Amino acid sequence: MSQPKTAVVLSGGGSLGAVQVGMLHVLSRTAFAPDLVIGASVGALNGAFFADDPTADGVDRLAELWRGLRREDVFPLTLAAGIKALLLGRDHLVDSHALRAIARRSLRMQRIEEARVPLHIVATDVLSGDEVLLSSGDVETALMASTAIPVVFPQVELAGRYLVDGGVGNNTPIASAIACGAERIVVLPTGVSCAMREPPRNMAALALHVLSLQNMRQIDRDVERFSAKASITIVPPLCPLATSMFDFSQTASLIGRAAEQTRDWLEADGLARTGPLHVPLAHHDH
Repeated sequence: MSQPKTAVVLSGGGSLGAVQVGMLHVLSRTAFAPDLVIGASVGALNGAFFADDPTADGVDRLAELWRGLRREDVFPLTLAAGIKALLLGRDHLVDSHALRAIARRSLRMQRIEEARVPLHIVATDVLSGDEVLLSSGDVETALMASTAIPVVFPQVELAGRYLVDGGVGNNTPIASAIACGAERIVVLPTGVSCAMREPPRNMAALALHVLSLQNMRQIDRDVERFSAKASITIVPPLCPLATSMFDFSQTASLIGRAAEQTRDWLEADGLARTGPLHVPLAHHDH
């Protein structure tokens, strides 16, 4: 009997993308072998690295990259940058040069179709709001589109369309996995900062947090919506979690915690479980 076509779906979530690295650290050391990888926003970045080298060594290199990241490497937001954006009347605060440089020096492939595991990168059409699936072409450009948080980073013009962060259209692209023929879907969410005591003060951090609340609700709705078309398993995100999606100082801890939790989950036959998680979006009993 043939095995079902399996997709790994990686959601967005800023610095909480480190959680996915911990999950991949464990999964890459098992017999688990997906047939395709689909990611949005930071999930597209992690997905591209995993599809480029889906081995334990490849994930170790990804973890090393994450442990070396600082906020200014990804979000170089400064007062000067904000003033410059206002004076020039730009539609974004900073350019994505730093993020592009990370992808350029770390990925071995140059085009999406060169990935060892078929890769699909999700962006959003800024005019229609449609989810756009990028399955070929320059991988750096596709990643810049998928991670182009509105107002923070510039939109990307590609093939006559204006694209922004994939998380706007569908942060966890389960529907795209179904469209690609997946019969089994394993979702790697980043989770949500469910144990924060107050909202983030930084503008970009607050925007990411609000999007994450919306997107975590969407995951459970999509699992229920598409459960008749595919078997859907969600790897549990960390909970409770107080780290902001804008905070890269906790990366090593997030990777370690996620790896330990995923290992325990696998030992409890987690991959055989399906259905929504109903993860709490906030805790009020601090």
